[in-house]
Amino acid sequence: MTPRHLPLHDGWTLTADGPVPPVLPTGGVPAAVPGCVHTDLLAAGLIDDPYLDDNEERLGWIGRTDWTYRTDFVWSDDGHEFTDLCFDGLDTVATVLLNGTEVGSTANQHRSYRFPVRQLLREGPNTLVVRFTAPYTYAEALRDKLGDRPGAYAEPYAFIRKMACNFGWDWGPTLVTSGIWRPVALQSWTGHRIAEVEAVGDLDGDGVPRLSLTLDTDRAGDGPLEASVEVAGERTVLTVPAGEDRAAVTLSVPGAARWWPHSHGEQPLYDVTVRLGDDAWSGRTGFRSVGLEREAFRISVNDEPVFVRGVNWIPDDCFPARITRQRISDRLDQAIAAGVNLIRVWGGGLYESDDFYELADEKGLLVWQDFPFACAAYPEEQPLYDEVAAEARENIVRLAPHPSLVLWCGNNENLEGHADWGWQEKLEGRTWGHAYYHELLPALCAEIDPSRPYWPGSPYSGSPELPPQDPARGTVHLWDVWNRVDYTHYADTAHRFVAEFGFQGPPAYATLRRAVSGPLSRGAPLMTHHQKAEDGDRKLLEGLGDHLPQPGSFDDWHWLTQLNQARAVAFGIRHFRSHGPYCTGSIVWQLNDCWPVVSWAAVDGDGRRKPLWYALRSVYADRLMAVRDGALHLVNDSALAWEGALRLTRRSLDGTVLAEETVTVATGARGVTRVPLPPSVAEPDDSTREVLVAELGELRTVEFFEEDTRVALPPARYDVTVTQGDEAGIGYRVTVTARTLLRDLALFPDRLDPAAEVDDMLVTLLPGERAVLHVTGAVLKDPEALGSRPVLRCVNDLVDG
Repeated sequence: MTPRHLPLHDGWTLTADGPVPPVLPTGGVPAAVPGCVHTDLLAAGLIDDPYLDDNEERLGWIGRTDWTYRTDFVWSDDGHEFTDLCFDGLDTVATVLLNGTEVGSTANQHRSYRFPVRQLLREGPNTLVVRFTAPYTYAEALRDKLGDRPGAYAEPYAFIRKMACNFGWDWGPTLVTSGIWRPVALQSWTGHRIAEVEAVGDLDGDGVPRLSLTLDTDRAGDGPLEASVEVAGERTVLTVPAGEDRAAVTLSVPGAARWWPHSHGEQPLYDVTVRLGDDAWSGRTGFRSVGLEREAFRISVNDEPVFVRGVNWIPDDCFPARITRQRISDRLDQAIAAGVNLIRVWGGGLYESDDFYELADEKGLLVWQDFPFACAAYPEEQPLYDEVAAEARENIVRLAPHPSLVLWCGNNENLEGHADWGWQEKLEGRTWGHAYYHELLPALCAEIDPSRPYWPGSPYSGSPELPPQDPARGTVHLWDVWNRVDYTHYADTAHRFVAEFGFQGPPAYATLRRAVSGPLSRGAPLMTHHQKAEDGDRKLLEGLGDHLPQPGSFDDWHWLTQLNQARAVAFGIRHFRSHGPYCTGSIVWQLNDCWPVVSWAAVDGDGRRKPLWYALRSVYADRLMAVRDGALHLVNDSALAWEGALRLTRRSLDGTVLAEETVTVATGARGVTRVPLPPSVAEPDDSTREVLVAELGELRTVEFFEEDTRVALPPARYDVTVTQGDEAGIGYRVTVTARTLLRDLALFPDRLDPAAEVDDMLVTLLPGERAVLHVTGAVLKDPEALGSRPVLRCVNDLVDG
């Protein structure tokens, strides 16, 4: 008999188990499932949007309140032997009751739950209730019982298996919620069913694709069971022996093609089908091998080293049930369009949705998956230890089929915290997570998914005996820049692999304008609320250093700090890539935001691309020119050789060529070539009035000999024409012709319409050169405003003249 699946998403109501500030309607608030308390109260008009102004500050009571979800549903006997109540996700501490009888309790957002309920179901109306204990109540009680642990924030997130950043972070609000955040259903079955499928696609020792599959069953009888497995035209049968629940098979798939990251090849994917009687499981996988050279932290796919051009990913919304597949697809497309080939799912968030990994498979985006531990000492005592084991086992199985997933990582910054942040003295011998990162998690990965490397944490140098931030081994996180020193200090050291580094900048103007109802001015209270980093506003201004002038107005502050963010990160990436292959990769903190905030993101909380995104697209391109230590480094991360005549000119700011050299160069595929700069072009007569221009094929870079504050930049002079309709007849074509050198030309059409966006920015023009920028997404009331400040900017429009 075919199993029956009955979703239970309708008719839910939400009530508070005690007094709360807003008066709730009699009978409760209509509740969306999947969803959470905050979004239900927001939809009912009972709270203000926590992402706007300082509304967040008035919603702390939600995380300290017990809540009840309730629904009634009609059930009729379907003839099956068994019926289970299945929750894909409960956030977090819940008691489940069916028709007044408790069927189970939960304490982990990161796992699913299945409760047998056949004997409790009634013909006709049934009542399902989920009672949530306040997250703070549970976490603080466990903290009192087990003893406090040190961490980056004075919040109890280490004592509850819940998305840590729900409790606030230095880029995110404190919005501690509860709810049925993933689907819920009744599943009925008879005799036996497929309980779980572990499916891993990789290559055998001869490079032939293979599928390793383990089938787990639930069953009523003891006889042998026969199941079939099909993939890419291959089929096999496996038998679950009498009295057992599990069987495994390895199937050679010689007709399958290899899966590659988008930077290296195609992404063929293959459907996998498992049938056990009337029950069936369907999945999808790809076939590739993954390797990790531990000291160099060099990731290889199909035995080919991959220089990682990465970004860090945080949850894209504080309320994950709102995140659609399309939203994830848009975000990943933004990453790929910026040249990114790997995305690190950061440990203060979640194991992401199936949509996330399916889309990464399709798009050829490598995934580094942190287990959800971040910036705190985590107790290993019960009940937490068993919860960690259960969630890890479930998610390793769930994610193992995805070829995009290339690395399991035990945690974010907890090894460094224990070694370098003074935790050991505060712990006084209490547990802190060592057994998770060095014992439990590697053992589970080795058992379930030996095809992928496991790394205990980041930063980490490969051994507990080594300092975790050794630049010559493993991974480092570079946060002296931003917190203490100028971004030029990225160039002090050649690192093997930089897994976190970044610099702050404000979100797009339209994003700020939507989020802040009051004045947009530095230091305004509502603006300050959307800056969560310690001393963040001060660091933004200090970070300008000698690079850019101090701003006199809000518009100048917004432009210069966005630009400085882009320059700081680009400087680091050029340095890291120029040291390849010794340096094996970099992962920018961060791609995305979860709300409108001043942060390290390249794409802001409303999905708008900041100048940093455009800078990433340039420095994460397949080919890059980087000037360092008296040489031009040609970085070629493509499959073809990069050859030609390199033209080097030293020019005055008015464009006059003062010296010129031509060098024949050749850089092999996936290679880096160092080209010494001839003194005639490398040594200026007047460093404040000259630039170095390097041109190879279609690629050009303009290097200044001094910081902008010391360069004799002329007042900006240019001609602008705005034409409605580009080559395709849509949007606007903005043509800027430089009459003087224009440093980092940028266009911000969202200042005219929140939906408008531009295709390019941060373009430096020499006198007489022209840039054509395309604006799409909106019909503008005043298109001519695209040609003037504060919509059109460059550095030297701050020069008086």
